[in-house]
Amino acid sequence: MTETAAPPGRSREVMVVLPGLMLAIMLAMLDNMIVGTAMPRIVGELNGLEYFTWVTTAYVLGTTVSTPIWGKLGDLYGRKSIFLASIIIFLVGSALCGMAGSSLFGGTADGMIELIAFRAVQGLGAGGLMVNAMAIIGDLVPPRERGQYQGIMAAIMSLAMIAGPLVGGFITDHLDWRWAFYVNLPLGGIALVWLILKLHLPKHRTEHRIDWLGAAVLTVGITAIVLITSWGGQAHGYPWGSWQILGLAALAVVSLAVFLPIEKRAAEPIMPLHVFADRNFTLISLLGFLLGFAMFGAISFLPLFQQTVQGATATNSGLLLLPMMGASMVVSLFVGRAITKTGKYKIYPVIGGVVMAIGTWLLSLQDAKTSTLTTGLFIAVLGLGMGFLMQTTMLIAQNSVEQKDLGVASSASTFFRSIGGSFGISLFGAIFNNNLTNQLTEKLGPELAHQVSSTGGRMDPSTLSQLPPQMKDGILGALADSISGVFGWSVLFAVLVPVLAIFVKEVPLRGGPTAPGAEGEKAEPPVPVFD
Repeated sequence: MTETAAPPGRSREVMVVLPGLMLAIMLAMLDNMIVGTAMPRIVGELNGLEYFTWVTTAYVLGTTVSTPIWGKLGDLYGRKSIFLASIIIFLVGSALCGMAGSSLFGGTADGMIELIAFRAVQGLGAGGLMVNAMAIIGDLVPPRERGQYQGIMAAIMSLAMIAGPLVGGFITDHLDWRWAFYVNLPLGGIALVWLILKLHLPKHRTEHRIDWLGAAVLTVGITAIVLITSWGGQAHGYPWGSWQILGLAALAVVSLAVFLPIEKRAAEPIMPLHVFADRNFTLISLLGFLLGFAMFGAISFLPLFQQTVQGATATNSGLLLLPMMGASMVVSLFVGRAITKTGKYKIYPVIGGVVMAIGTWLLSLQDAKTSTLTTGLFIAVLGLGMGFLMQTTMLIAQNSVEQKDLGVASSASTFFRSIGGSFGISLFGAIFNNNLTNQLTEKLGPELAHQVSSTGGRMDPSTLSQLPPQMKDGILGALADSISGVFGWSVLFAVLVPVLAIFVKEVPLRGGPTAPGAEGEKAEPPVPVFD
C-alpha cells in the first residue's frame, strides 16, 4: 500500500470535510444520552422492565465488538467507503429501533426484545463512527497538524454530552419516545450526503485478505468481557463467583490465548501485534484503559448524586455538567493548537493525569450538604484533566504506527478506553452497592436499612420528599457518602495515568519540523495525496 500524508496546504479541504465528520461524531455521542433519558417512557410502553439493562448492553456490545474490525477494514479498503457503510448501518438500526413494538412488527408483545436486537444493529454501526472519523483526520493531515483538528472534534464531543440529556428530556416531555431514535435520521442523512460529495481520501493499493478467524475469536473474547462487566456483581446479573461469570472469564482467557497465535500467522491480522512492539503505543493503550476506568466509571455516578442528593431534575443535571464539558472543550482546543505550533505533546497527558486525579479527589470530599456550585467547581477541575488527555492519547497512538495501520491505532485507542470504562462502571457499581448497604445500616439501623434496600422506589427523588425528615436525611447521607466513596476509589486508578505518561517518549510528529528537544531526528517529508 502506498503510504500517504497530506501536505499542509490541505487545511482548507479538511475544514470542508469537518462538518460531516462532526455530525457523525454527534450521532455516536448523542444517541446513548438521549435514549438513556427516554428509557423510563420506553419501558413503560413496551412492558419490559426485566430486560431494561439489555437495551444498553446490546448497544455497548455491538459497539465494542465492531470497533477493532471497523478500524482494520478502513485500513484495507479505504476509509471513505467503510465510514459511509458504518453510518448507513447506524441509521438503519436507528430506524428499526424507532419502529420496535409497532404494528409493523406485530405490536408491543415482543417490543422490548425487538428493541434489544435493533440496538445491537445500531451499536454495530456506531462502532465505526468515532474510529473512522479520527482515522480520516489522520489520512488528511500529518500528525504535526492533527492536534488542532482533533481538538475541535473533542470540543464537539463535549458539546454533545451536554446536549444529549437536554434533547432527551425535550423528546421525553413533548414527543413520542420513538423520536429518541428517529432524530438520528436527518442528522445522519446530512452527514452521509455531505461526506459522499466532499470527502476525498488517498487511494489504497494492496491485496486484501481478511482475517476472518481472528475477527471471530476476537468477537467471542470481547463479548465475554462485556458480559462480565455488565452482569458481574449487579442486581440484574450474577454474583462474581457464580459459574456464569467464571465461565465467561474462562472463555475470555481462552479466546485471548487462541487469538495471539492466529494473529501471528495471519497475512492481514485484524489486530497486528507488531504495533504493540512500539513502547508509546503500548503505554498509550494501557493509559487509555486506566483513563476509561477512572473517568467513565466515576462520571457515571454524577447524575445520581445531582438528581437524588442535590435534587436536580434529569434535564437540569445535564446542564450541571456544563462546567466539566466547558472546561474540557476549552482545554482541548488550546492543547490542539499548542501541539500543532510546538510539536511537543508528552507534557499534556502528564498534566492531564495529575489534574484528573485532583478532580476525582475533590469529588470524593462531597457529602449531602455539598452545594451545586461546589460540585460544579470540582467537576470543572475534572474537565480540565479530560481536556489535556482525550485527543492527545489518540494523537500519540496514531503517531506510533505507520500510515497503513492508522485505523488499527485509532480503533485500539478507542477500544481500550471503552473496555476500561466498562470495567470501571462494573467495579464501582459493586463498590457503591456495598457502601450503600453499610451506610444505610449505620445511619438508619438494620431494620430500616433492609426496608429501604428492598424497595428501590424510596431512592427515587420524587418520593424522598414524602419521607419523614430523619429517614430522608439518613438516605441522602448514605447515598452521598457511598458515591463519594466511589470517587475515592477512582483516585487510585487516576494517579496511575500520569505515572504511565511519564514514560512516553517524545517522538517528533510527522509532517512538520523536528520537535524541540529531539535533535538529530528529521520529520518525514509529505507525500502527495492521490484523490
